[in-house]
Amino acid sequence: MKRPDIPENEAERLHALRALQILDSSHEERFDRVTRLAKRLFGVPISLVSLIDEDRQWFKSAQGLDATETPREISFCGHAINQGGLFIIPNALDDERFNDNPLVTDAPNIRFYAGYVLKLRQGINIGTLCLIDTKPREMDEEDQQLLRDLGEMIEQEIKSIQLATLDELTMISNRRGFMTLVDHSLKVCRRNKLPISIALFDLNKFKAINDTYGHHEGDFALLSFAQIMLSSFRDCDVVARLGGDEFVVMLLDSDENRIGGILERFRIAAANANQKLDKPYQIEYSVGVAHFPHDTDVSIETMIQAADDAMFVDKKEQEVRSGR
Repeated sequence: MKRPDIPENEAERLHALRALQILDSSHEERFDRVTRLAKRLFGVPISLVSLIDEDRQWFKSAQGLDATETPREISFCGHAINQGGLFIIPNALDDERFNDNPLVTDAPNIRFYAGYVLKLRQGINIGTLCLIDTKPREMDEEDQQLLRDLGEMIEQEIKSIQLATLDELTMISNRRGFMTLVDHSLKVCRRNKLPISIALFDLNKFKAINDTYGHHEGDFALLSFAQIMLSSFRDCDVVARLGGDEFVVMLLDSDENRIGGILERFRIAAANANQKLDKPYQIEYSVGVAHFPHDTDVSIETMIQAADDAMFVDKKEQEVRSGR
């Protein structure tokens, strides 16, 4: 058995998936309708909407299967997300990647598998709409097009969720998504008595990048900054783009004694990214941080404002140092 490879953009992919807040949610008719239709149209015993989390595949919709999830390392869908389009296995017993897979040798005794890869945008593959049969079978071009059509229906439903919680350009949480995730994280902090830090970032000279090099280059700078954040902060931290050139992160179990090291690691990551990108401009930023105890009753908006006030001070100090 071959375990699925991990995508190079796994951190970005997982953040986008989790920001949807769809994992471990209840079944919804808009997804179940499509899997029921797929099961009937193709005459297969199992049809699934499978989402690939860090170490599991979780089923948002399942027809013909009682399980709610299986380990990622044995999943067919884990292989599927490493490519685009359709991933088709006519007979798993003839495929060395799967012939000794426990999902093949034991229940549900997979022989045929066909998955349409679900994308949030190009390169961000989060799961599949898949068909499973206990008998080998082939798919002609008409069948493949039908699976694509059904898969696109699922993608449209997911993108309707995405529009509410994700920033379309950077694929990290937008303000609404951040507020929802922080509300959950605050409960975790209170329960475990963990202090909280809010760091607010503002890109310096961003207007000059747009004016000099064009909005396409400005978008690239925003996307690059979001990726630096994703690679620098922990999975448990909540990263978001508030709008324009403002970004924010909520850090769990962080205080005045720890934030210095965290921000220094971020500074080094940004410097390395600038060197690697080798653009005619530098991605520069100001940052402000505010700290709160686990039992704070301050609102999220007030937390952000406190960090914003600190960021404004940092920006002014940088302008003084640069002689402006």
